[in-house]
Amino acid sequence: MLTNSDLKAAEQLRRALQLFAETLPEAQAREVAAVYPAYQTGRAYKAGEYLTDGVDTNGDPLLYKVVQDHTSADEWPPEITPSLYTCVSLGTSDWPIWSQPTGAHDAYNAGDVVDRNGTLYKSKIDGNVWDPEQFPDYWEVYEVV
Repeated sequence: MLTNSDLKAAEQLRRALQLFAETLPEAQAREVAAVYPAYQTGRAYKAGEYLTDGVDTNGDPLLYKVVQDHTSADEWPPEITPSLYTCVSLGTSDWPIWSQPTGAHDAYNAGDVVDRNGTLYKSKIDGNVWDPEQFPDYWEVYEVV
């Protein structure tokens, strides 16, 4: 049976892992998504932090990266607030899930492949901020060969 001391040590180890995990690039962060803290309302977030909110179709945590400093609110959850959070999880196809870019800094470039609702799309242009389902002129359906 775990003692209070054991539980405290485990909590400290988890926090140490979370601090280290904040330094990981996106590709590696996706591999350890369960380490990141869950989204909380009323919490101050800094740009570049990772958090989880919800799960994908496999039951894995959805990983988000904070885009700009802010204090979270009930009306700004990650899945509908691309100006504050970018989903960096992979879709079931193992390609990044499409997330609405907020500007040139996170726009898609020609050749980038994304998963949008289970369909893969490849960007035809640089600086692509358009939804592949609503603006198909800027995207082509991508087939893995």
